[in-house]
Amino acid sequence: MDVGFSLRSEAVGAMRTALVSAENLQLTLKTELSQEEQALTHTSCSPKETHKAGNEDLKEMLESSKESLKLEAMKRIVGLIAKGKNASELFPAVVKNVASKNIELKKLVYVYLVRYAEEQQDLALLSISTFQRALKDPNQFIRASALRVLSSIRVPIIVPIMMLAIKEAAADLSPYVRKTSAHAIQKLYSLDPEQKEQLIEVIEKLLKDKSTLVAGSVVMAFEEVCPDRIDLIHKNYRKLCNLLVDVEEWGQVVIISMLTRYARTQFISPWSEGAVFDENNEKTFYDSDSEEKKDQMETKPYIMDPDHRLLLRNTKPLLQSRNTAVVMSVAQLYWHLAPKQEVGIVTKSLVRLLRSHREVQYIVLQNIATMSIQRKGMFEPFMKSFYVRSTDATHIKTLKLEILTNLANEANISTILREFQTYVKSQDKAFAAATIQAIGRCATNISEVTDTCLNGLVLLLSNRDETVVAESVVVIKKLLQTQPTQHSEIIKHMAKLFDNITVPMARASILWLMGEYCERVPKIAPDVLRKMAKTFTAEEDIVKLQTVNLAAKLYLINSKQTKLLTQYILNLGKYDQNYDIRDRTRFIRQLIVPNEKSGALNKYARRILLAPKPAPVLESAFKDRDRYQLGTLSHSLNIKATGYQELSDWPAVAPDQSVRNVEVIEPVKEWAPIVGKAKQPKSDDKFYSDDEDEKEEEGSDSSGSEDSSSSSSSSSSEESGSESEEESSEESEKTSSDSGKSSSGSEESSSESESEQKKKKKKTKTTLQKKSKLAAADSDSDENGNGPVAHASSSSSESSSSSDSGDNSDSDPPKPQKKTEVKSKPKAEVKSKKEVSLLDLDDFSPAPTNTPKSAVLSSSLLSDLEGLSLSNVPSAMQVTTPSFGPVKTYELLHHMTGKGLSAKYHFPRQPCLYQPSMVAVQVILTNSSDHSLEEIHIGERNPASLNIHCFNTIERLEPEASVTVSMGIDFSDSTQAANFQLCTKEDQFSVSIQPAVGELLMPSTMAEQDFCKEQGKLLGMNETSQTITMATANASSQAISKQVLSVANVGVVSSSQNNFHRFAGRTVSSGALVLVSLEVKESSSALLTINTEKSVMASMLLRDLKQALAQV
Repeated sequence: MDVGFSLRSEAVGAMRTALVSAENLQLTLKTELSQEEQALTHTSCSPKETHKAGNEDLKEMLESSKESLKLEAMKRIVGLIAKGKNASELFPAVVKNVASKNIELKKLVYVYLVRYAEEQQDLALLSISTFQRALKDPNQFIRASALRVLSSIRVPIIVPIMMLAIKEAAADLSPYVRKTSAHAIQKLYSLDPEQKEQLIEVIEKLLKDKSTLVAGSVVMAFEEVCPDRIDLIHKNYRKLCNLLVDVEEWGQVVIISMLTRYARTQFISPWSEGAVFDENNEKTFYDSDSEEKKDQMETKPYIMDPDHRLLLRNTKPLLQSRNTAVVMSVAQLYWHLAPKQEVGIVTKSLVRLLRSHREVQYIVLQNIATMSIQRKGMFEPFMKSFYVRSTDATHIKTLKLEILTNLANEANISTILREFQTYVKSQDKAFAAATIQAIGRCATNISEVTDTCLNGLVLLLSNRDETVVAESVVVIKKLLQTQPTQHSEIIKHMAKLFDNITVPMARASILWLMGEYCERVPKIAPDVLRKMAKTFTAEEDIVKLQTVNLAAKLYLINSKQTKLLTQYILNLGKYDQNYDIRDRTRFIRQLIVPNEKSGALNKYARRILLAPKPAPVLESAFKDRDRYQLGTLSHSLNIKATGYQELSDWPAVAPDQSVRNVEVIEPVKEWAPIVGKAKQPKSDDKFYSDDEDEKEEEGSDSSGSEDSSSSSSSSSSEESGSESEEESSEESEKTSSDSGKSSSGSEESSSESESEQKKKKKKTKTTLQKKSKLAAADSDSDENGNGPVAHASSSSSESSSSSDSGDNSDSDPPKPQKKTEVKSKPKAEVKSKKEVSLLDLDDFSPAPTNTPKSAVLSSSLLSDLEGLSLSNVPSAMQVTTPSFGPVKTYELLHHMTGKGLSAKYHFPRQPCLYQPSMVAVQVILTNSSDHSLEEIHIGERNPASLNIHCFNTIERLEPEASVTVSMGIDFSDSTQAANFQLCTKEDQFSVSIQPAVGELLMPSTMAEQDFCKEQGKLLGMNETSQTITMATANASSQAISKQVLSVANVGVVSSSQNNFHRFAGRTVSSGALVLVSLEVKESSSALLTINTEKSVMASMLLRDLKQALAQV
């Protein structure tokens, strides 16, 4: 109480002093400064004199009238702080400059004050009015620094001032100041926990902030102040998921950790499908409760919550982060939240972290060790990454040993044991001992190599190094317990080596083995006991205890030979200095030597001492660590650390997901038709506004919009597939594309006339045609006045409408009909590219994103065709010839290497039939030998997770014969080679397919205005540009298109400017947009720009295009 009262009175006095005028304040400080200097000068000793002199210079500089000298002094002071030097005695001189008008000087003063405000609270309080004024400063950095200093003065009396400042800063226009207010919340809460409720209100307000700068800091404040208030997260969950990629790195770590805990309370487990069935079987007794049964029947097939999927999808890109903590956070999130089949995607990222510093390696290896116990298959392909290097520290080596032991199985044990043989010879004795323990674990886990390991360990008994021998003895002892009957020879061999072994644990282990299996070595065991009786007094305590045990066991089995020896040893133990040995000796004597006092216990001596012991289980030290969340301090230390928050179990029933819905949904729906009209300025007629509204909603749901409500709806339709409209439209697309094959001839012949027809139509009144088209959808031939064209378009529309006739509702068929007709248009263009019609099935599966919005919103076939923009047709026609003309063929397998089998491959630039995310590859297999080759097929892949659709096995290939087969490879938007084995009946050949970056794309159709709009979204980090010099032969637009299309599989976008050339495409695997634009300038120079989220692909594509355009 006295301390608190004195502290309060001092603070009040300091506050009064703050009301003094500035001049008096400075004079007072100066006087105090001189007194302190004198006191410090008298008390300081000689070694500090030079340091003192330096500080005097700094004080003089700070008190000078020149701003430049003050600024230089502050820079030197901050430099001292950065080096860890104590600069607290300069506080009075520094604090006088807090009101300086020089912004740079003021920033440095605030940096100093943040460091020492807590230590020099009284002096800091003198300037509190200055800090309060600075909170209103026009410079955002000054406002933030003032708040930071204010929150660093840890005096309870200024808590109200701090609270007021935090509330004002939370509403500041600058996100940097709001971020600082979030940091101040934590400081104020630690100073005065009673302010919790007011601080929660500020946190709730800041959680709604849309700035990425604020997100990480406010979540950190949330975790410190009120981690249990998950109701504050509900409305902000989707926003945090979407902002996550753009938040600063340490903010990402905090947000991911918080969202991991949140997801474990809000979503049902993606792991236990069987539990749903068991629960359902139990509740079948309650026949009356039919609603519960219905709900359970629906939940039988696990359907992931769209918000759960949103979290997994938005954290996945962060596995490529440069910050190891972020990668580790995402890895633990996937480990604790993702379905088991998806956890494997974190493997490569974790292995990549092993190239970092040893501190990072240590933490990552600890987490991998825990993971590898439960899921060996995750890290087995990367086993070589865990081989020990000579430069590794001992704790790193031990962890790698642990992981290698966890990964050991029947297939790779021989490789691992070869590694272990090398490790045993290491000069690092602790590591060599750990290796022997690892060999023992492998021997117990894999019964096939138990004998091999035992023999190897016995050989190590003759090693010169005592540590190796001792550890070998201990491990052999544990292994012999599993198969004692077969290894009496090993026990004899160990008895012979007993005199040479000096390590106490090893000697004790041999004595225990002798006593446990003394019946198998009846001649050797008494002799060992005789030797031990001689040296009993000089042995270590653990050896003495085992000697007493051995004497007791031999007395029960062979009392004639060992009776006197046993009595001698028991007498020695009776007077030993260690009380454990004395107690054990007395107990053994009463147990085995019958007398009047021992009573009935003597009868059970043999059963007690010679009872069969269970074999020890050699387990991983990381077996129980999975009870802690991965990546936490508790997991690293294997004890519960202060502040650790346990992950809750998955809820049995999913909580209400509507709590995460945001109220912005209604305004978006009202606003949608206006967007549709703005995007489609050509159609001025408002007669179709209702229809356009429906199409706008449908289009936005399928393609996904930027706001959170529509993005969540699109994710739900992707994941759950519950919307009937989506399913019916997909079915209609497939059936219409099938029916389109039958009329391929007429479509191919009429593609040119269609384009001419549409040019004419554009000049006439489109409104009248739209009305007549809507009134009678099947009368295209009457309207158009052109027989062949009418048949081509009407046949596709009829087939699509007939395919939709299975739908019950009358309003549904027109929607998929229009979608399929939009797709039938590009199909006609693809035909002219000499492609097979069957491949069109998957060609435009991501249609809602590829086609312009205006086409989706239109209300008839004719308006659909016009909505695609007439200039797109000839531009698409320009793509055809150059892009599919020259096909580059690469050698896959030379006939000399392949023993007569040669293979070449090329990329046909067709959509893959097997899976939309795969790149189509055609392989030409030729038999150059003089005998037939049998059973040609694809063998093992490297890595094993590589997704390849193999061609069917070729049973027989005659000499000089060739066959072309198709494959599909998912390169995952990477130019990394796909390695696999090309096998025949007798041989296996390792081959690899290396894709050029341009072959990982699919052409995309879009209008110029859509191109510019999408390009505007992909600026900054997503834009790569370079000024290039083009060859004179490539000056024309046709030559430019030819060169670009020879490098990349993209579509030409029509341009209204002659000096601009635009190309659009999407990555095959992820569907990311890739926009290429070329602005031709004077003197054969041009600005080449590539806009895409895939920055690595952009730089590689830029390099290839630069070479292509520069060559003649």
